[in-house]
Amino acid sequence: MMQIGSTVPAHNLQIFQARFAVNCNGSSAKPPLKSCSSKTSKKNITLSTDKFTREHLSNLDKLLGSKETHVIHSEPEMVKKDSADNGLLENRVKGLLEGLNLPQIWPENKAAEEMSPRHLNRLQRLLSKNGIEYSPRKCLAARWREYHGSNNWEGLLDPLDENLRREMVRYGEFIQAAYHCFNSDPATSGKEVPSPRQVLVPDKSYRVSKTLYATSSVGLPNWVDKVAPDLEWMTQRTSCIGYVAVCDDQREISRMGRRDIVISLRGTATCLEWVENMRDLLVKIPGETDGTYGQPKVQCGFLSLYKTAGTHVASLADSVIAEVKRLTELYEGENLSITVTGHSLGAALALLVADDLSTCKQDMPPIAVYTFGGPRVGNRGFAKRLSSQNVKVLRIANSQDIITRVPGMFVSEELDKKLRESKSAHKVLDMLDNNMPWAYAHAGTELRIDTKNSPYLKPNADVSCCHDLEAYLHLVDGFLASNCPFRANAKRSLVKLLHEQNSNVKKLYTSKAKGLKLNLERDMHMSNCLPSPS
Repeated sequence: MMQIGSTVPAHNLQIFQARFAVNCNGSSAKPPLKSCSSKTSKKNITLSTDKFTREHLSNLDKLLGSKETHVIHSEPEMVKKDSADNGLLENRVKGLLEGLNLPQIWPENKAAEEMSPRHLNRLQRLLSKNGIEYSPRKCLAARWREYHGSNNWEGLLDPLDENLRREMVRYGEFIQAAYHCFNSDPATSGKEVPSPRQVLVPDKSYRVSKTLYATSSVGLPNWVDKVAPDLEWMTQRTSCIGYVAVCDDQREISRMGRRDIVISLRGTATCLEWVENMRDLLVKIPGETDGTYGQPKVQCGFLSLYKTAGTHVASLADSVIAEVKRLTELYEGENLSITVTGHSLGAALALLVADDLSTCKQDMPPIAVYTFGGPRVGNRGFAKRLSSQNVKVLRIANSQDIITRVPGMFVSEELDKKLRESKSAHKVLDMLDNNMPWAYAHAGTELRIDTKNSPYLKPNADVSCCHDLEAYLHLVDGFLASNCPFRANAKRSLVKLLHEQNSNVKKLYTSKAKGLKLNLERDMHMSNCLPSPS
């Protein structure tokens, strides 16, 4: 009915209009054909054009990357008054502009200060989550070794494979559980054996088998605790650093194709851990040296935290090796994998754990390491040693995170690679690797993300935000490929991000969150456990 002018053949148009046209004054009587035909034709063509315009804008919105479209279904009501017509036109134009999704095209445009109803509804969904919306857990049994890094994740990172993305986010949440375990009860008495800790593992198909502790080799004077008795946990030498968990759910074991053993390690939390971070001279790793990769060296403070034992607590090295040996013997004959994951300091310790486990016994299960915001840990000899021992490392690094570029000489990996391609520079760099106390090098395969790609975070977000674990998981969840924008269908809830990095979230979203009157505190403490696999 609305497309009469474009669908009826020209020689039948006058007859068709004479039958169905209405009187220009609104009466039902048939008017003379000449008096109304031209006006009716103009009206029909105009409405037909409006409809095609809406369809064009809807298609344009699809082209911009959004799966959801904002289409105006209601036809404008024809009224007589000019003022009403103007108001109707203004509303129609506003709706069409919203459908164009201008903030994605011109972020600096004033239109970015407002959000279309579609985006507002999506924001409310992301902020109203009681937990996290996950993509369906697909069966990885046939390709589990590939996802575990057997080919160094070749072909899975750029563009990012959706199954690998989900696995990375899941291992990141294991680290969040390690942080929560420490923050819920940070104090550890050095005078008695620590009591067992309750760890809220995000994936209920895993069971925690061992709590891990790290001890600093340095201490602070006793008078510090007397001055600030409420902050005694900040100066303690031994602290809960993470845990070992093993998959016990048969359905999950079938989905993954193996029984997975996870070692999860948190980042820096106490004063003495910060002190160890500052001890950045490279030292030799105890043990035999293989001439194929030179003398492996690692950061002094990291090695100290890893190897030092407490008064009533074994060292992190001894605890991890003993527990993994016990589990591999318990489940001997099954397909097993070992996954070590950590953030910041935990990322550094994760590499030391993986290096130790790879040589602690024969027939060790495949070892993969997932690190978030990890610093440099050792020299090039250490990186080559990990590779020669078949330890697979996937290092997730934020371009804006300064921690990923320390310690050592402030040289990017890209520049270092170019210099080593030159024969003359290569010899000089090899000499520096063996003799310089700050000749650090990253290990493994890198997935590079960037805070500036997030539509929610400020491009000039501060150092804490760029290094924050929740911000890392947010960026991984939205990553598609190095040359693509943030994915429009990212599923991770924004509740934790707003709660932890409110000052670094764009005002547009913080103001909308207040307008939606969402209780972020309530949502923050609700369970975010993974759903049972179907």
